[in-house]
Amino acid sequence: MAHDFDDLLEANRQFAATFDSSGFDGVAHAGIAIVTCMDSRIVPLDMLGLGLGDAKIFRNPGGRVTAQALEALVLGVHLLRVDRVLVIPHTRCAMASATLAELRERVGESAGLDATWQPFNVVEDQRAALRDDVAKVRSHPLIPETTKVGGFLYDVDTGLLEQLT
Repeated sequence: MAHDFDDLLEANRQFAATFDSSGFDGVAHAGIAIVTCMDSRIVPLDMLGLGLGDAKIFRNPGGRVTAQALEALVLGVHLLRVDRVLVIPHTRCAMASATLAELRERVGESAGLDATWQPFNVVEDQRAALRDDVAKVRSHPLIPETTKVGGFLYDVDTGLLEQLT
């Protein structure tokens, strides 16, 4: 009998057959933390030339610095050797190309239910939101001034990062 996740479990068995990272310490060996979008076109480690264990990655719709992202960054800086933070939204992001009403309507239509109550962190101006998000990290009382924080825009069509802050 086939199950919903059999393909993924088989892929995991193949991955585990050559897995050689047992006992890894889990700190950010390159000292990097990344806040980016959940978009599947973004491969955070690859786009920065990093590998397993080099960075802590926090993903959410729009790549915003939310309360949960700040929590992750504070833990990263104090417990996981993070000393550089990259905030990276991207081009052609659904959170920056639709209004709150449009997203609620689209989700509601898909769900067949009223979605007007569902919050979504829509981004009206990506560059302004990025400046605000970088400022949130830089001004957080538990993130030292020595932590380097940069804001970047990832182009999903070229693979290039543009530093904006």
